[in-house]
Amino acid sequence: MNNLDISVVVPLYNEEESLPELMEWIDRVARAHTLSYEVIFVNDGSSDNSWEVVEQLKEKYDSVRGICFSRNYGKSAALYCGFAAAEGEVVFTMDADLQDSPDEIPEMRRMILEEGYDLVSGWKRKRYDPIGKRWPSKFFNWTARKASGIRLNDFNCGLKAYRRKVVKSIEVYGEMHRFIPILAKKAGFKKIGEKVVEHRARKYGESKFGMERMVKGYLDLISIMFMSHFGRSPMYLFGSLGTLMFLLGGGTTVWIIAEKLWKQAHELPLRPVTEQPLFYLAILAVILGVQLFLAGFLGELINRNSTDRNKYLIDKTI
Repeated sequence: MNNLDISVVVPLYNEEESLPELMEWIDRVARAHTLSYEVIFVNDGSSDNSWEVVEQLKEKYDSVRGICFSRNYGKSAALYCGFAAAEGEVVFTMDADLQDSPDEIPEMRRMILEEGYDLVSGWKRKRYDPIGKRWPSKFFNWTARKASGIRLNDFNCGLKAYRRKVVKSIEVYGEMHRFIPILAKKAGFKKIGEKVVEHRARKYGESKFGMERMVKGYLDLISIMFMSHFGRSPMYLFGSLGTLMFLLGGGTTVWIIAEKLWKQAHELPLRPVTEQPLFYLAILAVILGVQLFLAGFLGELINRNSTDRNKYLIDKTI
């Protein structure tokens, strides 16, 4: 397939009930707006019959493509492989649980093509999730906005639209799918917009994400901010901190010993160096400084000799 108007990447894990309805909905929207399209279903090691459903959809719709992992790698891995396979001018991501509405596709595509956005993120202003998920999500999004400087209300919305060169230029790994706008900004795509989208109540099954994702989200946010500033040169951070601690500890040690020698020369009362807690704190600072410096040095070596981290075992494709 070439010169497609849109690609829709759908990561899925145990969503066999919703796939036929989702595909029918996407097809209906694309036909109503005369859009050439492909839907790339990425089966992330489902234990139900999701892949069999994808194979059945392939027989019914020529626009269906499928990628099947041999085991569960996570949503970021699914998006990474889906992005690599996408051929549309505008690439969409959408969850498979029918909570994202394909009716939003035409307007989000228009924003990319006519208003010049590199990325348009959905904003589920009215959500049907329980309050136990809504309030932590609000706090998480507020933190991400402050840390990244990107004015989005909903970083974690699964419905997003991208100019094709964006998805071909970013690496989504680990659990970084929550921070694709930050990855895009880091890659030089700074025109990032937002559109209020419809959020629907889950129709089938149960959510695959629990509260642990909030903890992972904050850890990932720290990671992405570190990678944005020091990913290519970890020595800048660890070397600077190590040098500062080494100089502070070393200077304090010299001062303590010099003070002792001065008091000895003037026959003044003094405490043995080994009985002063400050001496041990200074030695600790010197040791930590050396370790931090070595950590930065090793980080540089690993970074400069690393190979591609994104290797996933794909079992089948259609």
